[in-house]
Amino acid sequence: MRDPRHPSRVRAVVVTLPAEIDISNAGRVGEELCAAFTPGVTTVIADMTDTRFCDSSGISMLVVAQQKAVTSDAELRLVAVSTAVLRALTLVRIDHLLPVYPSLADALLPGPPPTTGPPSLPGRWAAPFPARYSSWIR
Repeated sequence: MRDPRHPSRVRAVVVTLPAEIDISNAGRVGEELCAAFTPGVTTVIADMTDTRFCDSSGISMLVVAQQKAVTSDAELRLVAVSTAVLRALTLVRIDHLLPVYPSLADALLPGPPPTTGPPSLPGRWAAPFPARYSSWIR
C-alpha cells in the first residue's frame, strides 16, 4: 500500500504464506518475511488466510520476523482464520507477541485490530508485546 501523500514511500507489504508451514519450508517463509522489512516499510502483514497448518518451525519464523520488525522500527501483523492455526498460535501465546487480525482488510487498516476475536482467542485478539520479554529481541 502506498501513501498517497508520498507516492514513492511504501508503507505496508503483504507476504502471502503457504497452505502448510512446516520444517520443509519454514526457513523460506522466514526469509520472505524478513526480506520484506526494507527501508520505508512500516508494516509487514503475514497473510495466513490460506494457511491451514503451521508447526513449531513456522511459529519460530514468526518470532524471528517479529525480531526483524523491532530492529527495523516496523510492525509485523498476522492474518489468521484457520481454527487449527489459531489454536497453535494461542497455545504458544503468539497472540501476546503479535497482533492477530481476522482478515487482510482489517490488517491493512491503520490502528490496532478489533478487540474481539473468534472464540479460540477470547479477549486476546490484539495483545501488545509484554515488556518483560523485550530484552529477548534487542
